[in-house]
Amino acid sequence: RLILTDGLWRAGEEEVTHLVDVATLTGAIVRAIGPAMIGSFGNNSFTDRVTRAAEAAGEPCWKMPMHEEYVDLIKSDIADVNNIASQPNGGAITAALFLREFVPEGVSWTHLDIAGPFIVSGGWKYFGAGATGVGVRALAAVAAGLAEKGK
Repeated sequence: RLILTDGLWRAGEEEVTHLVDVATLTGAIVRAIGPAMIGSFGNNSFTDRVTRAAEAAGEPCWKMPMHEEYVDLIKSDIADVNNIASQPNGGAITAALFLREFVPEGVSWTHLDIAGPFIVSGGWKYFGAGATGVGVRALAAVAAGLAEKGK
């Protein structure tokens, strides 16, 4: 998570306007929506666009809540913010809230948690056993949509 936050911040230094990160961030997302779906989190309506693009690209995606009350679960008496929640429930949400802390102001951001479908032991859909590359089709669809609409 800490390396990912460095990347988010660095992207902001490049003055990006839209940012999508893809990571196997939590096992909690698998418990929440199962092994065949991507969980999407974000800071504005751009996340709806990303979620729809992933779905259209054949990568099942479900928009998850960024419940503000859970921010209290990543507060720390020692650090600016804690990368692990103070209790075990809502782990996918608190992980996304942690990432959001490092997204520069004004950047439209979406996090895709691919922990469920990133690897399969047998065939699944158009994937063979092993790493699936899930998220690549979604990213290509998002990029094409941004290029087409001029953001």
